[in-house]
Amino acid sequence: MVEYLIDRHSGLSPYLQIIEQTKRALRLGVLRPGDQLPTAREVVEATAINPNTVLKAYRELEREGLVDSRRGVGTFVRRSLAKPQTVADSALHTELAAWVRRAREAGLDREDAAALITTALDKGFSAPAATDTISTADEEPG
Repeated sequence: MVEYLIDRHSGLSPYLQIIEQTKRALRLGVLRPGDQLPTAREVVEATAINPNTVLKAYRELEREGLVDSRRGVGTFVRRSLAKPQTVADSALHTELAAWVRRAREAGLDREDAAALITTALDKGFSAPAATDTISTADEEPG
C-alpha cells in the first residue's frame, strides 16, 4: 500500500501531490492492478488534509483511467504504469540509488541533487534519440 506524504512547503497543491505520488507508485510497480488505495479517511488521518482534497485527487486518477472507485468499498488500481526498467529492483533504479548515495556523501542536499537530475533530464530528453532522427540526404528537392 502507498502512504502519502504531503509537503506543505513544496508549492504543489496536496491533491496534485497525491496524484503524483500515486503515479510514481504505479510506475515503480509499488501499486499493481487490483491493489486498493488508502481510504480518504486513512489519508486524512495520516496527512491532516481535507477529505475533499483526497477525493478530488482520486477522481482525477479515475478520470485518467488509472483507478476505479467502488462506492462503499474503496478505490482500486485499474492499470499499471510500470515498465521493466522502472520497477524498484531494476538495474537503472539500483544505479540511480547508488548515484544519490554518492551525491549525499559529496555533501549535496536534496535540492542540489534534484537540480542536477532535472538538468540532466532536460538535456537528455530534449535532444532527439539517435533512432528518432531522419536523414533527408536522399530526398529529392520539392
